Amino acid sequence: MYKKILLLIFIFSFLNLNFAQSISSTAHNLSVSGTGTIKASTESEICVFCHTPHKSTPRKPLWNKYDTGFNYTLYNSSTIHASPGQPDGSSILCLSCHDGTIALGLLWSRQSVINFTGNVITLTNESTNLETDLSDDHIISLIYSSHLSDLNDELKNPNSLVNNVRLENSKLQCTSCHDPHLNLTEKFLVETREYSQLCINCHDKNGWNSSTHSSAIKSWNGIGTDPWPNSALNTVAQNGCENCHTPHNAEGKERLMKFQNEEINCLSCHNGNVADSDILSQMNKPYKHDVFNYTQIHDPIEPSEIIQAHVECADCHNPHKLNSSTANAPFANGFISGVKGIDTEGISKLQIDYEYELCYRCHADSPNKPGSITIRQIEQNNTRLEFDINNPSFHPIEGTGKNSSVPSLVSPLTETSLIYCTNCHSSDDSNSPKGPHGSSNPQILKYNYSKIYGTAESYLSYELCYQCHNRDEIINGVGRFQNRVHRRHIVIANIPCNFCHDPHGIDASQGNLVNNSNLINFDLSEAEPHNGILEFVDNGNFTGSCYLTCHGRVHAPKTY
Repeated sequence: MYKKILLLIFIFSFLNLNFAQSISSTAHNLSVSGTGTIKASTESEICVFCHTPHKSTPRKPLWNKYDTGFNYTLYNSSTIHASPGQPDGSSILCLSCHDGTIALGLLWSRQSVINFTGNVITLTNESTNLETDLSDDHIISLIYSSHLSDLNDELKNPNSLVNNVRLENSKLQCTSCHDPHLNLTEKFLVETREYSQLCINCHDKNGWNSSTHSSAIKSWNGIGTDPWPNSALNTVAQNGCENCHTPHNAEGKERLMKFQNEEINCLSCHNGNVADSDILSQMNKPYKHDVFNYTQIHDPIEPSEIIQAHVECADCHNPHKLNSSTANAPFANGFISGVKGIDTEGISKLQIDYEYELCYRCHADSPNKPGSITIRQIEQNNTRLEFDINNPSFHPIEGTGKNSSVPSLVSPLTETSLIYCTNCHSSDDSNSPKGPHGSSNPQILKYNYSKIYGTAESYLSYELCYQCHNRDEIINGVGRFQNRVHRRHIVIANIPCNFCHDPHGIDASQGNLVNNSNLINFDLSEAEPHNGILEFVDNGNFTGSCYLTCHGRVHAPKTY
């Protein structure tokens, strides 16, 4: 009885598999009865285009096609761990049609070439003709071993492959992903690519399961270019890996990116037509991290410290790990999760803990970091050194500031508060995505910050400063602070904040607590020495003296 039950199960399984679909109803039926656009003019046999029971080639299984005879250009990238060889096994059989070099109707068992409707000779469609350059296609004919997965911790151990993806003699071949006889999903795939199901058979990207891209239900709004023109999958989550990658004929060959220009892979969705964050509009602003300026410079294995100047989306965002988790300064939020950085000691980190560590990649020890707009008495363009908590003064990016009494702070800020770099450097549009993508203000500032001598004081002139420092307290003061130094300078003399204050901080190796407290570092385009002396002296208890000449006004010294 038990054997009969097993037999029935086998029969019904066989019937279900074969009657649900046979090769005759797929695009691989190239006979005259084929339902596809590519089919023979008169040939009625279906299997003959690949197999023949007699007079087959030496290749199995009873192969009826000629060997291509080509050496193929193989996939390669800086992140590859395998050593691919020329296609073999079932892959070389597939290529006898799919590299476009052999006529579809040229068969080993036939004396004449079988004609096709429309005078079709070979596959010419980009999605089906891979050509002999396989450097833009998913790697094939490589030994997928546990040694390979040991080298790459984002590849699953081949012994754990439990779904429909199968190896052929320990090798990954075309038939690992495609079943040439059945098209139960699409493109003869052995498993659906929806929600990355096919890809995650082998690929185990760190952080992907909890990332925003793996779960986002956003769809295209119908405006502009469809980011998924050949897909029946309608959301970001459904498209999964194929939002950015394509397994065949990839424009960006390394890592099989859909587009060669790296940023387009991101901006095809982050343009306001799919994702909520419209980054493309920020790239149209006059001041920005201009990702369009660079192509094929960024590399995933490049050092944390940027040596060759460039900026791409992937320098600041890890698309496989980013998420919507929030954090308080100085900790990194989820949108910059899993990216490289430089710590306070200048040491490389594979994954940042603090937001400033990301900024330090380019703005700290990098040899090509951008310089300061202001010519300072003390020049220091290394932001890591500017924000060092051992400095005489600094804005509290890495740690609590030196000044224990700052009456002008806007609640809820206190003298122990920490801030982000992006509190100052970010989009100037409150409805735009956060972060220093682009701004109408110089230095990608979130708010206006006038640096021009002679600027009339107003809230808008120093809007950036007034986000944290109460304007009324600064220019009017209360009690003992009334009519003090700020009002005299920025209101009466129209001298900008930037003239006296260096907004990042003063390097301890260049400045000291007496002369460079309160971020004092004079703008040399306006300040000149008097009798060879140019300095501020902190006398404590909100008092100090200046020695300088400013637009003909002599301070020798001027005490406040």
